Amino acid sequence: MSGAALGIEIVLVFFLALFLLHRYGDFKKQQRMVLFGTLLAWYLCFLIVFILPLDVSTTIYRQCKLEHEDVNPAPFNHTTPNASVTPTKSISKPCYKPWSYIPDGIMPVFWRVVYWTSQCLTWLLLPFMQSYARSGGFSITGKIKTALIENAIYYGTYLLIFGSLLIYVAVHPEWHLSWYELQTIGITAANTWGLFLLVLLLGYGLVEIPRSYWNASRHGHLLIKTYFKASKLMTEKADAEENLEDVMEEVRKVSESIKYNHPLRKYIDTILRKCPLDYQEKMGRNMDDYEDFDEKQNTYPTEKSLVKLHKQVIYAVQRHNRTRVQWQILLQQAIHLEDVAKNETSSSHQFVHSFPSTEPAGWFSRYIYTPTVEWYWECLLKGWFYRLLSVVLTLFSVAVVWSECTFFSTRPVLSLFAVFIQLAEQDYNYLYIEMACFITIFFLCTCVYSTVFRIRVFNYYYLASHHQTDAYSLQFSGMLFCRLTPPLCLNFLGLIHMDSAISHRQKLQTAYTSIMGSMRVLSFIANGFYIYYPMLIVILCIATYFSLGTRCLNLLGFQQFMGDCEMTSDLIDEGKELIRRERRKRQRVEDGENRRREWKERYGNQREDYAARNRSSHEMKETTYSDSSSSRQAKYSRSGSRAERDCMELLQDAEPLDFNAETLTDDPLDADSGRPAGGRYLSMSSSRNRIFDDV
Repeated sequence: MSGAALGIEIVLVFFLALFLLHRYGDFKKQQRMVLFGTLLAWYLCFLIVFILPLDVSTTIYRQCKLEHEDVNPAPFNHTTPNASVTPTKSISKPCYKPWSYIPDGIMPVFWRVVYWTSQCLTWLLLPFMQSYARSGGFSITGKIKTALIENAIYYGTYLLIFGSLLIYVAVHPEWHLSWYELQTIGITAANTWGLFLLVLLLGYGLVEIPRSYWNASRHGHLLIKTYFKASKLMTEKADAEENLEDVMEEVRKVSESIKYNHPLRKYIDTILRKCPLDYQEKMGRNMDDYEDFDEKQNTYPTEKSLVKLHKQVIYAVQRHNRTRVQWQILLQQAIHLEDVAKNETSSSHQFVHSFPSTEPAGWFSRYIYTPTVEWYWECLLKGWFYRLLSVVLTLFSVAVVWSECTFFSTRPVLSLFAVFIQLAEQDYNYLYIEMACFITIFFLCTCVYSTVFRIRVFNYYYLASHHQTDAYSLQFSGMLFCRLTPPLCLNFLGLIHMDSAISHRQKLQTAYTSIMGSMRVLSFIANGFYIYYPMLIVILCIATYFSLGTRCLNLLGFQQFMGDCEMTSDLIDEGKELIRRERRKRQRVEDGENRRREWKERYGNQREDYAARNRSSHEMKETTYSDSSSSRQAKYSRSGSRAERDCMELLQDAEPLDFNAETLTDDPLDADSGRPAGGRYLSMSSSRNRIFDDV
């Protein structure tokens, strides 16, 4: 098994990163460079998290082996037969090689490649790729130029700081720093910045994750919060649609002013390809390609303005698609929660959906997840399971907060995670050590990464599931992961007393700690900031528990969910009305489909017979029979009963007339489309236009 565990985890972590990228990104529409950069950043960060427990168990084995080699038992003294020989610890507890042992020399190279690749991504490549993907240029050269200009200040600031520090070190007479020490200073600076942000995110996640599962067990509270989200999302959706309309109107004006033989027309075609299909059709109908442009009479936009317009189109379309998909997902969640509330009082103990799925049920739904099992899970077991999970996560959070405040104490050992690891280390239970390390670091990463996924900065950075995250947000998340993961791992090693720079114990360092360098180069950071700053997590947890950040945002005008606020009650009522309206709309559509299905089942055979008789009558009319026989055949072709003809007329109506406010629009583009404004009787509307076709 030497090195096999490392290879297996490398493969599994890759598929985990690929799955998350598929959930949040869009493989079909987004650029390959964006997807590759984000996948690489996420993969390297997850790799550090999953491989670190193997490094800990391997280090413990090497420490035990080193102690056995250093201890030489004293020779037996024949002159003192009654002398007692004290057995050493190394003799009583022999060292056993762990099942996941990694040979010497592999881990240092592995950590060096992973760490420096992630740092190059987060500080150099990903910021450049962000600007490149967000640029509205029409060529690769133009996008690269825009990205370089936008990152000039970013890169220049780092060069200025690094150059100033380098000059100060070179001029100082008492400091003679080598390349290794300069490298350690750079790593320490990056980890210090990451630790500053890590504590903020961790303090929020340690409280919010257990509370979110506890609230998820309360169906009433969850339904009310869903109504609140629906109201806010509808406002955002309307704003996105209005923004898209304004941008499309500007695109239409520019498209009409620049004709087919204008030098900038190729840029307009590129912009039009980024627009939704219905807008492309409207603009295509209003375009006259046979009219030449006149440079003297008209004023045309510049290439720079078209680049800006292209950027606006990309953002507006992405935001519109995201809000539309999120609205459908939130609507489905609200309807499901309402179904749960209705089925809780059901005496049949079978879960009934308001809108059953039209797709055929699979074997899992037919044999395992039956309506009875679904009722017991949704109405009884799910709530208790979430409560139990919330209690377990709360205990983990308390243990993390206590350990963060006491991990610097080595005598006595107060950190709970250090106590657990040292107890397992005495028996050399490597499987327990790896599982304890993995569960602890996985919980820390869940608290930090989930907060990153929940962050939303004025729609500028927003991770949305179901393939609705834009390129800028994907790369920004990759940058945060690469900056947060190394200090998080160092903080974890400090919690279990495996970092000698913090615990001040003469123990063998892990391969990961050796790559980070000795923090004693900057003693004020190793003995001050790294030890006392994590204690701030107590204040952040208290602030999160009392929702101080939510209350501050609410006072600033950003509506947040608060039970004792009048604005929240108004938004809940508005969201409930929106869900009720969408439910009625879905019910009307489903009723129409049921009526059509019933008509087809009842009169489908009669319609086929009627069509067959019509085809036979047309064939007989084309023959060379006499006039008397043709007249008899024409009479035969109209021999269908009146009831059959009435049924056929009813079948022509696809759906009863239904008022839809979405079809009414003030856009002048809709007025020129030639389509009927209301109803769905397209055949009647088209017949009016063809009355005088034969004149």
